[in-house]
Amino acid sequence: MKFIHIADVHLGAAPEAGKSYSETRGQELWDSLGRVIDRCEDEQTDLLLIAGDMFHRQPLLRELKEANFLFSKLSHTKVVFIVGNHDYLKADSYYRTFTWNENVYPLLDRRLDCVEFPELDTAVFGFSYDAREITEPLYDDVTAPREHGVEILLAHGGDEKHIPLNKEKLKNSGFDYIALGHIHKPQILLPDKAMFAGALEPLDKNDTGMHGIVAGTFTDTEMSLEFIPTAMREYIHLQVMVDESMTSGALKARVKAEIESHGTGNIYKVILRGFRDPDILFDLDSMDAYGNIIEMADETKPAYDYEKLMEQNADNLLGKFIAKFMGSDEDSVEYQALYEGVQALLEER
Repeated sequence: MKFIHIADVHLGAAPEAGKSYSETRGQELWDSLGRVIDRCEDEQTDLLLIAGDMFHRQPLLRELKEANFLFSKLSHTKVVFIVGNHDYLKADSYYRTFTWNENVYPLLDRRLDCVEFPELDTAVFGFSYDAREITEPLYDDVTAPREHGVEILLAHGGDEKHIPLNKEKLKNSGFDYIALGHIHKPQILLPDKAMFAGALEPLDKNDTGMHGIVAGTFTDTEMSLEFIPTAMREYIHLQVMVDESMTSGALKARVKAEIESHGTGNIYKVILRGFRDPDILFDLDSMDAYGNIIEMADETKPAYDYEKLMEQNADNLLGKFIAKFMGSDEDSVEYQALYEGVQALLEER
């Protein structure tokens, strides 16, 4: 039995993007789901499991119809999904009345429900959110009935406001696999047992690293899991080191080269570190050569010539302050005090 596990698709979101992708990034979420559908069809995957937050908010009726169309393209795959905290079941939610294709099996009850697939000797269990926050550890008391060859739990949560998870109780729950959602970075919770698929596409600058799908296979004797990167872009925190010889023009060339080496299709938060010439001011607004920088953080420090400053200010407070701390180790608190004190005194002047 072959399955693909995804989560946190967040259709309808407007992910952070630079100038080049600001108008298309939302559509890329739909395109990414479409590619998952195509993979399921090409590989004749048995089950597509969606562990919550298929939508970023309450879905519009037309959005449900669009998702349903994508699922209707599947000639073999059965789709099972739960609703998470972002698209939770409000009283007037279109989820409650929508008619899905015959190959789609939503588990929309607040209580544990299941769908059985006798031809696969498999059952999938899960329940949906009916509120934005659920603080009770509802999965602690969920156990597999062991009435099928393969029993899978769809679960969404993992922090104090969204169904806290107890690893030991999940380990002993009896499920053959636990397909998790809510945490956006893919990660293994329990080896060969429980995994967060992560967001299908990264959504903001802190969703760094690879994103994609979990592909699994059950045989008569074992289960295998593989994380497969499928996202169109990555968010990368790019650290660029600066020295006192670097001008604004030189920095722009350095940032451009670094982005080229990491991929111009990715989206960047650029962090400048190191010591700069105190007389240089970097023009941060001019650095975005490819339109894919969403933030530039200048954490550089002026490279003060303390001996020269001390000589020039021997008869005033600045010179005496430098003399007090000169010779301190660069990793010491005293050296940090020297730097911050000199900067404060110069700014005051």
